[in-house]
Amino acid sequence: MLPPLPQNAITIGAQADDWRGAVRLAGDALARSGAATPAFAEEMIRVIEEFGPYVVIAPGLALAHARPGPETLADGLSVVTLATPVSFGHAHNDPVSVVLGLSATNSDGHIAGVAGLANVFNDAGAISRLAAATSADEVLAIMKQGERES
Repeated sequence: MLPPLPQNAITIGAQADDWRGAVRLAGDALARSGAATPAFAEEMIRVIEEFGPYVVIAPGLALAHARPGPETLADGLSVVTLATPVSFGHAHNDPVSVVLGLSATNSDGHIAGVAGLANVFNDAGAISRLAAATSADEVLAIMKQGERES
């Protein structure tokens, strides 16, 4: 099951200078939706700096996240599409054009959120459809379709 994805957690055609900027956009969207504090973006960046670009989970797709902590207010999801893809330093899946932000208040919510997203992205075309989306409604439809088909 997907975490909540409100319209105000979706950003279409954003500009980011680098992967840190792209992750900040995903964190900002989570903060806008009330799922995280503004500090959550920096925590997601810290995790990537520590563990590397493992968050780039498929060609063109990054799943930015961090452990549950004081920066997480609720389970939530954000979707950011980038006008110009950015490199995270992943050997096979760069450049990234879609960045998902995931916040979870506990480990069970984190695992459930990742599992729900895995179902959506079983459809190999979902990433390119998200990257090409022109509205939040279109993003929501793509995500719901993927969840239903799983």
